[in-house]
Amino acid sequence: MIVCDIFNYHMSIDLKTIKHISKLSRISVDEKKAEKLVGDLNSIFEFIEKLNELKTDNVQPLTSVAETTLKLRDDKVKSKNLREQIIKNSPQENEDYFVVPKVIE
Repeated sequence: MIVCDIFNYHMSIDLKTIKHISKLSRISVDEKKAEKLVGDLNSIFEFIEKLNELKTDNVQPLTSVAETTLKLRDDKVKSKNLREQIIKNSPQENEDYFVVPKVIE
């Protein structure tokens, strides 16, 4: 059996990378803020590395921490043809469809 462990690396970020990312994203970052970002991002990467060490082989994925299921209901039509009432709300009068003002020029 071959085991491929892709998470055995140490990721870190330096000041040069921060400046490069800020240039690519066109966000101006001064020197003081860039140095703070280096420390913050490196601590985030360290935390991610700790999470990658967890053994999650026998853990089922969750969609929510609350173990609840949605109640299903039958689809029932509760109203009759409301087309005419809905078309009356259109900003412009039209019998076939809802007319709205042009947004994009």
